[in-house]
Amino acid sequence: MNIQLVPFQQDESWGYRDEKDEVVISPQFNYAHEFSEGLAAVKIGEKWGYINSSGTVEIQPRYDSASKFSSGIARVKVGSKYGYIKNTGRMLIQPQFGWSGNFSEGLIPVLIDKKVGYMDEGENVIINPAFDEALSFSQGLAAIKMNGKWGYVEKTGRLIGNLEFDEATQFCEGLARVKIDEKWGYINQKGQIVIQCQFDEATDFLEGVAQVRVLDEIKHIDRTGNVLW
Repeated sequence: MNIQLVPFQQDESWGYRDEKDEVVISPQFNYAHEFSEGLAAVKIGEKWGYINSSGTVEIQPRYDSASKFSSGIARVKVGSKYGYIKNTGRMLIQPQFGWSGNFSEGLIPVLIDKKVGYMDEGENVIINPAFDEALSFSQGLAAIKMNGKWGYVEKTGRLIGNLEFDEATQFCEGLARVKIDEKWGYINQKGQIVIQCQFDEATDFLEGVAQVRVLDEIKHIDRTGNVLW
């Protein structure tokens, strides 16, 4: 049975509780992140490492920051540079990037010569650095920014739709939140707006439902934009 552990703070230290709110790992860390793929990044003293669900240190604290694992790979920071490790603790890509994103769906967004592109875990550049900003891939697409506007690319680097959004997010359940003229809406994986940009705030869809706000009114909508309650 999978036990979900949640980090909590007690006084100045962090530990983990289970779903019954019982302490499983006593507060002992300077900071703690959520578990992912059986490991959680924790701060011990001034450095970050990883523990397992028993609280045992699996990867020694030697990093200046550490992110969650995805497909067995996590981003870590040494000094001012980012690199990537495997869940065994082996260094996969040496710290060399002034900025990089999380590994997702086989690709990593990295800053190369002041532009962002994508490389694989073998350090092969798959999408040439041409973007001002870029997010990690989700559901086969990644949000990228060029000339002040956001759009989406496939893993080939091909643009889907137009560069027309003021803000853009990752895909979730086949839809992504986008912003035009201070209003949020949703697009599908073809880059088509399926729920018009009309909300002051909007969340990702979870099990087919998203929460949206217009002025002081909060509503819940389905994937077609119909109000549920």
